[in-house]
Amino acid sequence: MAIDKTTLAILACPKCKGKLTYYADKGELVCRGERLAYPIDENIPVLIADKARELSSEELEEVPS
Repeated sequence: MAIDKTTLAILACPKCKGKLTYYADKGELVCRGERLAYPIDENIPVLIADKARELSSEELEEVPS
């Protein structure tokens, strides 16, 4: 599943309202500021902070800019 640029431009992190980055390798949307990865379930981004997982520094470095 791919998130198109138009959709990605309007999505924001529910915690900090910051920009999200699509991490295609893991199928997640990443907030660098909060160091959270939001899952995509059945092609629908799950932008619920309690459903996100915390990213390690190493994982955060792997996420494309």
